[in-house]
Formats: sequence, structure tokens, C-alpha cells
Amino acid sequence: MENLDQGTREELTPKEFARLNSLPFTDNLLLSRALTHRSYLNEHPEALEDNERLEFLGDAVLDFLVGAWLYNHFPEMSEGDLTRLRSALVRTEQLAAFAKQIQLGRVMRLGRGEAESGGRGRPALLCGTFEALVGALYLDAGLDAVRDFIEPMLKPAAERILAEHAEQDPKSLLQEWVQSQGYGPPVYRTVATQGPEHDKTFEVEVLVNGQPFGRGTGRSKQAAAKSAASTALQTLGIN
Repeated sequence: MENLDQGTREELTPKEFARLNSLPFTDNLLLSRALTHRSYLNEHPEALEDNERLEFLGDAVLDFLVGAWLYNHFPEMSEGDLTRLRSALVRTEQLAAFAKQIQLGRVMRLGRGEAESGGRGRPALLCGTFEALVGALYLDAGLDAVRDFIEPMLKPAAERILAEHAEQDPKSLLQEWVQSQGYGPPVYRTVATQGPEHDKTFEVEVLVNGQPFGRGTGRSKQAAAKSAASTALQTLGIN
């Protein structure tokens, strides 16, 4: 990846971003669409489409390529462990980390309010734009180009996840324990919501056999539920 002087301004143009990350885009309009959040359209009617359809495509491409990479690099790993590791590699937080690694936040096209409220660093927006970028790269340059782009990031991320046992999703672990005890599935309920519409924080409580066992907070209901499951596991003394 090419070095670029970042001292002059915070944001990058799409062409600078593509050059910085050695992305072989030939369709600059497609690249721009991949970088366009729906909040941008409200202020720029000349932009015809946001990146949500490309996000859908990129999610599918990532699932396939990450699954194929894991299959080839971990020949002794069981199906269940492969599934958990793939989930850890394509979850919101990890894709947001990949996005930060390639400085994606500097080139995202956001509405003024979204940008001023910290959208360039928000994991959900970084994750969605990263998926859209993958979808656009697939359409423009093909599967091999996406493979060349994503695979160098996978090995260090997978090694860290395995070293930290981060592939063990707390909600899945809690579900397994609950089933082993003969209880019904855990119930997650949102007990509080704070902040403006564009920057909410959720608090979620998890019930096991009808009893509250943990609470957690997060910038999304999913993140708050995972935090609640982690708290419940600690309460139950489960590693």
C-alpha cells in the first residue's frame, strides 16, 4: 500500500483512497457509490444511489472468501470451529477494524450531521461501507481482486482471535449452557435507550429461566445483547 501525506487534510478523494490501498478500480462512479451513506443523499440530490445494495453484495462475497480461506488454512479445524472463526472475522467490530486499517473513514461520503456526530469512526458505518467497498470491487475487478485485497488482513486477525479466544461468541456460549441445563432459550430485552436518533446507546437485559442474569450496553441492540451475555457468563462462572 502506497504512503500518502496525511498532514494536509483529514479527508481523501476516492482516487487517492484507491491508490493508497492499491485497489484496481476502473469505474470511479462505482467506487463513489460504495462510499456513499444514505445520509449523504439527503444533502446531495445529484448522488443517485447510496451503498446499501453494494453492502448486501459485499457481505455475501466476504462470507464466501473468508470461508474458503479458513477451509484452506485450517485443514484440521472442525466445521463448528470454522463457523465460529468465520463469524468472528466478519462481525461488525472486525470489519470496522479492517476499515480503519485502510483509512476508510477518511473517504466515506456522509451527511453533515452524520459526519459531525462522529460517523467516520462509528463501527456500524465503517463495517457497512467496508462491505459495500468489497461488493463494488467484486463488480469492477472480479473475485481475484477481492481475494488479493482481503486475504492479507485475514491471517493476523485470525491469529489474534484464536489467541484471545475471541471466536467464542458470548451469546452462543450462553445458549449452549442454557440448553445443557434443560432451560428454554435466553431472552434478551431492551430496558433502556439513550441519546439522539443518530447516536443511540442501548441497554439490554438477558433472562435465563425467567430470571435476570446480566445487563450490557452498546451502540446497537446486538452489541448490547452480547455484552449482557458476557455479564451473564461471568455471573454463572462460565469461561
